[in-house]
Amino acid sequence: MSTPAINQAALAEAVRATIDRVVDGETAAVAKAADILYAALQAGGIVQAFGTGHSEALTKEIAGRAGGLVPTNRISLRDVVLRGGEPLSVLDDPMFERDPQVAHRLYELASPHPADAFVIASNSGINGSIVEMALLVKERGHPLIALTSMQHTRQMASRHPSGRRLAELADVVLDNGAPYGDAILPLPGGGAACAVSTITSALLAQLVLAEVVRRYLDAGQQPPIYLSANIEGGDEHNRALEARYAGRIHRGAG
Repeated sequence: MSTPAINQAALAEAVRATIDRVVDGETAAVAKAADILYAALQAGGIVQAFGTGHSEALTKEIAGRAGGLVPTNRISLRDVVLRGGEPLSVLDDPMFERDPQVAHRLYELASPHPADAFVIASNSGINGSIVEMALLVKERGHPLIALTSMQHTRQMASRHPSGRRLAELADVVLDNGAPYGDAILPLPGGGAACAVSTITSALLAQLVLAEVVRRYLDAGQQPPIYLSANIEGGDEHNRALEARYAGRIHRGAG
């Protein structure tokens, strides 16, 4: 039996193949997600993005970055400390993201408007705070977009008391195409290396953004887009747009 290739060329080939599947397979879902977000923004809402663990990186792709939408807010487990008054030690618990009750505090701290839309990112889609947030979002009448791996979530039981998973609660599911376990290059002794979900999920987030921007332009509107803070005039441009959403978007460090 030959040893599977594990090198940069093998990884690049595997990632390209996954990207092609995601781009080709998620076109309709991307369009539906863009419709939801554009409608929310037109109604005076903002985009609320939530993720835990490594999926928190995807919330940074959605909220508060150059080239992205200004009316966006990133919800993080750290909010219970930074804005909620909890001791820093609560974040030392590696099981914190599995606690459904933390979602209630995070939702309260975010103080969403009725028109806000939510994007929840979770590769597995099974942990307590993720599923509870999804349940809260739908109970409060918000549209919900899920960024997840369908291959992974279908093979896992929910860790939420309801037995539900993120993908089962969303209005639109964006499948990032990641394999079960996320890593994409098989190891000869079992297991795999080199995760792909962050790459494909970030791509999906940007594909949705491109479609939202197209809807603005088709309507003859100027999309509220961030400029890089590291170009001339970027700070002034961004502050002027952020002022429209004062108290609704939070741009803390990290």
